[in-house]
Amino acid sequence: MRKEADSLLSFWRSNMPTTLNQSDQVNTIRLEDNVDITCAAELKNVLLQALESEKELRVEFVGTPELDVSALQLLWAAEREARRLGIGMFLVGRVPEGITATLDDAGLVEFPVPTDPKSVIATS
Repeated sequence: MRKEADSLLSFWRSNMPTTLNQSDQVNTIRLEDNVDITCAAELKNVLLQALESEKELRVEFVGTPELDVSALQLLWAAEREARRLGIGMFLVGRVPEGITATLDDAGLVEFPVPTDPKSVIATS
């Protein structure tokens, strides 16, 4: 029974939609797949770990079709805390269309984490 539980836990961890990549100067949180209430605790822990390092924090969407309001709240709170600590926190790239729909539903005009201007490719 214990072996089955360990195997299930290992599978669950390997399929979580949030990863933290740390380097000497920057932490990057990659949000993959749907990020919703079922993984909010994991997102919170990753955000806290990244903020504790006091390095610049970047958030990157990798095929993230959807964020729910709990994920938006956590990202917004982390951005406010980063600002309070004097840590830069930026979104890398563009906000996927599916997420902008959630923003509209929540009554938000823009994503709560500013976009890093260096990461946006101009389209013309």
